[in-house]
Amino acid sequence: MKKWFVLLLMILPVWLSAQSEYKFSAHRNVVSNGYNFWLSVPDTYDTLQEKMPVVVFLHGHSLCGNDLNRVRRYGCLDAISMGRDINALIIAPQNPGGPWNAQKVNNVIDWVQERYAMDTNRIYVIGMSMGGYGTFQYVGTYPDRVAAAMAFCGGSNLRDHCGLNKVPLWIIHGTADRAVGVGESQKVVNAMKACGKTDLLLFDKFPGINHSQLAKMFYIPETYEWLFSHNKADRQLNKDVTINVSIMNKAYQDIDRSANKIVVMDPKTLASNNTTSTNNDTTGVANTPPSSSAVPADTTSPKPVQTTTQTSSPKYHIVKKGDTLYAISRKYHTTVDKLCKLNKIKETSILSLGQKIRVK
Repeated sequence: MKKWFVLLLMILPVWLSAQSEYKFSAHRNVVSNGYNFWLSVPDTYDTLQEKMPVVVFLHGHSLCGNDLNRVRRYGCLDAISMGRDINALIIAPQNPGGPWNAQKVNNVIDWVQERYAMDTNRIYVIGMSMGGYGTFQYVGTYPDRVAAAMAFCGGSNLRDHCGLNKVPLWIIHGTADRAVGVGESQKVVNAMKACGKTDLLLFDKFPGINHSQLAKMFYIPETYEWLFSHNKADRQLNKDVTINVSIMNKAYQDIDRSANKIVVMDPKTLASNNTTSTNNDTTGVANTPPSSSAVPADTTSPKPVQTTTQTSSPKYHIVKKGDTLYAISRKYHTTVDKLCKLNKIKETSILSLGQKIRVK
């Protein structure tokens, strides 16, 4: 018994150090003509290093209201809580009700940009259902600000869709969707084609997939791999990432549910600069029913079902001149601690040219 206890004491610090830590902070009433929102900051964030990409998550109708905790029920924040590593600042605003307002979303992004080391060439927008409508609304209104976007089972209220043609955009809709018919996405595509070339557009119809099933898209690594491969400074569409029904249905199988540590922070202690005082919303506040919307509601707030963890195939990086463990960790959206654990090395280990470093 004593042997096992000593062994546990030896292993526990290693296991803890391998965890990625994400700081979640809730910001209320800080953005004039904006939304209340969550901000997620990964432990790889460092204002002294290169600026960090940003993902803006726009939720569907079921998460509307005034209780920010609802926004963590599914989507990017929940994917992190489940163990998916998303090496970016995550902005997750809450819509109190009604269609998403592009200017309000933009004001929230501006607020974060003033306080964090944000890579303005790598701002990504992703949304589902009403959030899909919001994604089209934002990208079509501010195309020069977005590096890439994904819209699931949505539609559009835009008067002019031509701005969408300037941004790498992946639209996905299920053919069995009864809440928002696949024809709504088709209308967007048709409007984009009427504007001219759609060289930056991907449009997939997933056979037999209903409305709520597309929530799985937030939990697969391919979603973020595709987004992060784009840079506003070089408008190129990545067609090398494959996402299909089979991949989507395996959304929860390779997630290590013990991988990430979530720390809910007081916003005043989180920002890199001392900014306007905010209220920390970490408790369940009574929800105000959302007002009626012109946009179809998403019909579920799916929470991933516990499944058996499936080990993914190893992935390696070949060390080149100038490589460091920190640089490699940033490139593959992981941490130095994880690299050290996978390769049984120390942070102070000297890398050799041509050395194979396991990164996954």
